[in-house]
Amino acid sequence: MSGQKLLSIRDLAVQYRTGRGLVDAVRGVSFDVEPGRVTAVVGESGSGKTTVAQSVIGLLASNGRIARGEIELDERRLGRTSLVGLPERRWQDLRGRCIGLIPQDPGNSLNPVKTIGRSISESLRIHGRPSREEVRERVLALLEQVGIDDPERRAKQYPHEFSGGMRQRVLIAAAIANDPELIIADEPTSALDVTVQRTVLDLIDRLRRERGTGVLFITHDLAVAAERADHVVVMRGGEVQEQGPSERVLAHPEAEYTRQLIADAPAFGDLVVRDRDRAVASGGHAAAPVGPEATPAPLLRVDGLRQVFGRGDDAFVAVDDVSFDVPRGTTHAIVGESGSGKTTTGRVIAGFAKPTAGSVTVSGIDVPGLRGRELREFRRGTQLVYQNPYGSLDPRLSIGQTLAEPLRNFSIGARGERDDRVAQALELVALPADFAHRRPRELSGGQRQRVAIARALIVEPELVVLDEAVSALDVTVQAQILRLLARLQSELGLTYVFISHDLSVVRQISDTVSVLQRGAQVEYGDSARVFADAQHPYTRRLIEAIPGRRAPTWII
Repeated sequence: MSGQKLLSIRDLAVQYRTGRGLVDAVRGVSFDVEPGRVTAVVGESGSGKTTVAQSVIGLLASNGRIARGEIELDERRLGRTSLVGLPERRWQDLRGRCIGLIPQDPGNSLNPVKTIGRSISESLRIHGRPSREEVRERVLALLEQVGIDDPERRAKQYPHEFSGGMRQRVLIAAAIANDPELIIADEPTSALDVTVQRTVLDLIDRLRRERGTGVLFITHDLAVAAERADHVVVMRGGEVQEQGPSERVLAHPEAEYTRQLIADAPAFGDLVVRDRDRAVASGGHAAAPVGPEATPAPLLRVDGLRQVFGRGDDAFVAVDDVSFDVPRGTTHAIVGESGSGKTTTGRVIAGFAKPTAGSVTVSGIDVPGLRGRELREFRRGTQLVYQNPYGSLDPRLSIGQTLAEPLRNFSIGARGERDDRVAQALELVALPADFAHRRPRELSGGQRQRVAIARALIVEPELVVLDEAVSALDVTVQAQILRLLARLQSELGLTYVFISHDLSVVRQISDTVSVLQRGAQVEYGDSARVFADAQHPYTRRLIEAIPGRRAPTWII
């Protein structure tokens, strides 16, 4: 990079103290962030990218420490400032005023008992805006700036009254409240739908252009980095593999690891997860997928599904007249934004909710009509993999106990045989056998999700409902899981219902697709046809918002 250096990191090394001794999380990392430009740090879970960001803003975990290196920030007020070894009182002055943070999870980053206005105004009060009227005007202006309508009313509401995308905009408003020179965006769009993601990224981009703010963008999404970053730093195992201008690094990568990341990124190239024989291919296009009329007796049939919550004036129609068939051994994707009815549909299919109207049959069995033992047996053959890898595992159980639990519940195998099955399940999802002795807190988000998938597959179901099951994974791990799902489908004849907001992944893995908008199915059919020639404006808008579609021509 050339030009003025807003942030300079030189030879940074960070260690964590653990029960197994000191662990080197970051080693010899150096890069810069310039005013008005975006530096993206990309890599898998455990690569050290978030540790670098936490070091820059002085929020390392209590067992972490900077072992060596230098971090310098060019402050407007005081000039060049070293950020290593600052006392907490000095950090309190810098955070919010000079460095703004947009955290990853909009669901857990706002205080649920504080109004939106109070959450945004906190930083303003800390950094010297004592007038209540001045604070109020600034909060309303910020809400308007980040695109939240009716700021007066919204400022008085609570986080649970906002969608995920709106909460993320609130976090952006809080981050820019004091016009910081540097914004650290830590996976700010990883949990958002493609259209909301695009809106949030456009907002960050506009603020960068208008204010000259430098952005340190932490992401595992190379398509986002290609679209938005000026400079890319690729990390693996705590070290920089390569870095440079986005055009050079992503179009002509020098490191083998970078080439692998690009090959695994759903939005780039012609990586094919599977062909008609469910074999993994690369560099070509899969044969035409199976259409919705190909098999007269599908494994799964959903007909006229309707789900209403509440009654009378408070009634909310979550799913409205959704119908589709899924032939055995194929993958049907359900896509749409938050609130479209995707998850509700998946829960009804898996037998965890009773529909208001319509029918769901699996192998000819009426799912809503099942009770007691029959419902319990049905759930062995139809498994649900949840979206949140942090909430789906019992923190009190070891990974081995978690995987063995469904085997015990369904009386599958003796104890010694269960241990073997647990080891095989871990191997299936590319986790070491010694992970059986670990607790969920010792695993990354991607590792936890692989455990959740292993738990679903260990009872050998015929139908698996995957609710955003790969959305939290890095591209390389995501590609491994998609290949795993393809191989298991080929070997075991598994059928998948794949719920996702990531249309790049859906395009790769699905045979057929339903597009839901506010509970209604606006498009349904062969995936290749829908992506090539979408008929509904909403579908076309979703496809247009896929990250990477607007990347510079050099990356295509």
